[in-house]
Amino acid sequence: MPEVLVAVSRIGRWIDNFATRHGGASLAVADGALTGSAPDGSTFVARLPFDRAYAGAADAGAFAEAAVPPGDWGVLLVRKGGFAVARLNGASVSASKVGKRHVQGRTKAGGWSQQRFARRRDNQARVALEAADEHAARILDGLVGPLVYGGIDEACPEGSIRLHGHIADPRRDVLEKAIADAQAALFTVENAPSDAS
Repeated sequence: MPEVLVAVSRIGRWIDNFATRHGGASLAVADGALTGSAPDGSTFVARLPFDRAYAGAADAGAFAEAAVPPGDWGVLLVRKGGFAVARLNGASVSASKVGKRHVQGRTKAGGWSQQRFARRRDNQARVALEAADEHAARILDGLVGPLVYGGIDEACPEGSIRLHGHIADPRRDVLEKAIADAQAALFTVENAPSDAS
């Protein structure tokens, strides 16, 4: 089933478009999500960002109001070659840092050379992870809201919320996209078998 991230400002329009394409939509609340079903058999399930359960009215406006970001939350992206961290107050970034560290690429050489390069690459990756830890500790100190994480598994903080999809090497634009994605509602859509759209 296709999944799509929908910004809070677009939730009402997305549901209206679903209803237009499929001949209407009946909304309900089930299992902590807003659900929609159309006369043609197409359905969607909409989940709030930050792994929150929805228990409000079966209404697009009420769902959008419940999707607002918390007052204090953070984003941490870590790859072997870099990191990005941000602290947010609602939708506004209050502090951030993006860093890049050189990690040598793989070599096709064999024997001792390959092992030497592998050790160097592992050491460079370790230094990059340590830099990410230092900046994350400084920027996210005292964080009371959720932490959204994307990147390599070995750097994933316990209790964090995983971002959907692949995370590119952290740069400013990648961090900005991750912040937007973290605040978006996740819609899972199942089109009716006869629906070609």
